[in-house]
Amino acid sequence: MPMGRLKARMAYAIVTILLIAAGLATRQWGGYLPEFVAFHGGDAIWAAMIYSGFRFLASHKPLGGALACSMLFCFAIETSQLYQAEWIRAIRETRFGSLVLGSGFLFIDLVRYAAGILLVYGADRVIQRRAGHR
Repeated sequence: MPMGRLKARMAYAIVTILLIAAGLATRQWGGYLPEFVAFHGGDAIWAAMIYSGFRFLASHKPLGGALACSMLFCFAIETSQLYQAEWIRAIRETRFGSLVLGSGFLFIDLVRYAAGILLVYGADRVIQRRAGHR
């Protein structure tokens, strides 16, 4: 793996970890945040983390691929919440299952996911352009 690609993957790994911490912080300390951020931020940050995870996995691919994959992934997770079989409800009732799979379908979550992904995608584009990439 070329050194430039390794540095990019490390950067995306760090961003992913920071986004996980930020998302968990919105759940833990939401009472200290502005109401709008506390209410909508966690889902937007979760989706941004999914985008950065896709960039970590394929940092050498065009940004649009991560944009499309993260939108599809997040929307698939949200629509999967319409499925309420006993076995998957049991998984969703755990803390980890709830954080990853959610618990119930909400249309507003799709808006939050799109906002989080588009925000981090836009930031990624600006950074890539300033670095002279794509």
